[in-house]
Amino acid sequence: MVPTVFNIIAVVNVLAFMAFGVDKFLAKAGMRRLSEGFLLLVSFLGGSAGAALSMVIFRHKTRKPGFVVGIPVMLSLHLLLLAVLLQVPR
Repeated sequence: MVPTVFNIIAVVNVLAFMAFGVDKFLAKAGMRRLSEGFLLLVSFLGGSAGAALSMVIFRHKTRKPGFVVGIPVMLSLHLLLLAVLLQVPR
């Protein structure tokens, strides 16, 4: 079965959620962290919903302006793109 766009989006969002959770764990443990660039990249590539959810649940990256503003902006753009894609006839 060929993966659909929705399956790919779901997987990317789960990965983004997990990446933010792992980064929070590493931060609390005082260990080397995931790069902010990686977290933003996974969010940009379709994981903005997972990133936003993890920011709320883990209370992570909530003081960083790039994340507090950037993630909701990306989420809005992703939802707009998804709405447009759903309107395209098959």
